Amino acid sequence: MLIAYAIGSWIFVAVTLFVAGLCIWAFLDCVRRPAANFQSMGKLTKKAWVAITGVAAVVTFFSFWFAFQAVWAFGGSAGVGIFTLAAAVAAGVYLADVRPAVSGKGSSWS
Repeated sequence: MLIAYAIGSWIFVAVTLFVAGLCIWAFLDCVRRPAANFQSMGKLTKKAWVAITGVAAVVTFFSFWFAFQAVWAFGGSAGVGIFTLAAAVAAGVYLADVRPAVSGKGSSWS
């Protein structure tokens, strides 16, 4: 039972690391897009998306750090928290809807 608990804890750490990667990808992609594309496609402003994806990246970085420390140092559980889930949703919305629209290829949802 203890092995299953440890494996589950490390899976949660891996999921948090994956979400952190998505958030960093979304943030870096958002920073390099021109601000005019956001306005012309009817999306939130570039500043808003940079703030949303930036906060999501910071939140998931700290979530990963604390989860890793909990599992490595204490062997304790490291669950995927509500803030990590919110960050995953924010990055997912940007990558699935906003990114295709502001890249000039059009949104895949229209």
